[in-house]
Amino acid sequence: MDYFGTSIFSVLAQMRQKRVEEGKTVIDLSIGAPNIPPAKHILDTLVEATKDPKNYVYAISDLQELQDAVAKWYEVRYGVEINPRTQVCSLWGSQEGLAHLALTLVDEGDVVLVPDPCYPIFADGPKIAGAKLHYMPLKKENDYLIDFDEIPKDVAKAAKLMVVSYPNNPTAAMAPDWFYEKLIAFAKENDIVVLYDNAYSELVFDDAHCGSFLNFEGAMEVGVEFNSLSKTYGLAGARIGFCIGNEEVVKALSTLKSNIDYGIFLPVQKAAIEAITGDQSCVKTTRMAYQRRRDVLCEGLTSIGWTVEKAKATMFLWPKIPNGFESSEKFVIELFEKTGVLVTPGSAFGPSGEGHVRIALVQDEEVMRQAVEAIRESGIL
Repeated sequence: MDYFGTSIFSVLAQMRQKRVEEGKTVIDLSIGAPNIPPAKHILDTLVEATKDPKNYVYAISDLQELQDAVAKWYEVRYGVEINPRTQVCSLWGSQEGLAHLALTLVDEGDVVLVPDPCYPIFADGPKIAGAKLHYMPLKKENDYLIDFDEIPKDVAKAAKLMVVSYPNNPTAAMAPDWFYEKLIAFAKENDIVVLYDNAYSELVFDDAHCGSFLNFEGAMEVGVEFNSLSKTYGLAGARIGFCIGNEEVVKALSTLKSNIDYGIFLPVQKAAIEAITGDQSCVKTTRMAYQRRRDVLCEGLTSIGWTVEKAKATMFLWPKIPNGFESSEKFVIELFEKTGVLVTPGSAFGPSGEGHVRIALVQDEEVMRQAVEAIRESGIL
């Protein structure tokens, strides 16, 4: 536990609770907790399954119907063919998988490459395994892409695992095809396992498209992809995602998980099957809702003097803090005290995050307008 202080999200939650108890308004744009519920056909499946007494036994392992559904989903949506019995393992959401995978690949003292800035569990999972972290800076001048040439050769040779994610949290950047080709070549050359987090492939805006890391030649040889139903299908609280790809890595994670849990609640597995095989119109509905929220907030903030670029993807914005503030944390505190609008300091995502904040698009358009007005009236800009 010496590795971990209090989570920044816990600190923000305490700030939020104190203000609520004082009877003041809070507009929480800090945590990426989706407020768009599952579509009716997914909810109906979940509700009916919870009524069946037979579904309250230990799941032990994934339903074969779920494995088959994931394989079909990846074939239809991403053009990727996988063996449903050996190349897919369910997760209690991507967060759980990100916390555990390093335990199957990394010995104490081994090197793990993580992006900087990054979602905290990208670094915390390897820390739990006793890894030494080497941060890969994501720079705006490089479009927030990893620069493999900047990684020292001795570090690359020592590394056992690297964590990569595009569309990226928190920067919202996307990666072009050539990046994946370079990533796979780098992993092969240095014998590194790639953990690719693909949680936001459906939250891509302005008619752009995003696929799967596994669709690139050689990807299956070097790594696995995590995919989640939290954002795309509104199943965040139901906790289900998947580790897909390299058979050895999937098997190792499955073995670990078989010793620490008894599988995903069967009604959640059935809801997941319905989500990825049923009517997909809800995916576009969700994507467009986030795009409209992005437009309202970015245009509104820019109009009052805080220039915020429109993100190409994800449910986040990654603007620089306004001029005149020394740190992202001080800006977040002052912003919250003066407006009730709560965002996350960029410093929470690693050394390179300083000078930015992450804003989550997790409120409806009208609430976004209220946030803009509260910031305008506060005079903080």
